[in-house]
Amino acid sequence: MQDQLGPMGLLVEAIAKALVDDEGAVRVNEVVGEQVTVIELRTGTGELGKVIGKHGRTANAVRVLLGAAGMKISRRFTLEILE
Repeated sequence: MQDQLGPMGLLVEAIAKALVDDEGAVRVNEVVGEQVTVIELRTGTGELGKVIGKHGRTANAVRVLLGAAGMKISRRFTLEILE
């Protein structure tokens, strides 16, 4: 799965692995559309809260990073955190 990830998918994967205890359970998938790329992030059981953070601050910070990087390359990215 990692072979098909673009730079933003790799960024999200690296951030998520740094946040969770079980790095092997982190799965990232990119769904590329015409104007928007959806990055799906899955974590192990019980680790979802570590990626989301208190009041969603960590997830929002990752979304801000994706937005800023997307503006640089004229592409829109959306982060979906799935159970």
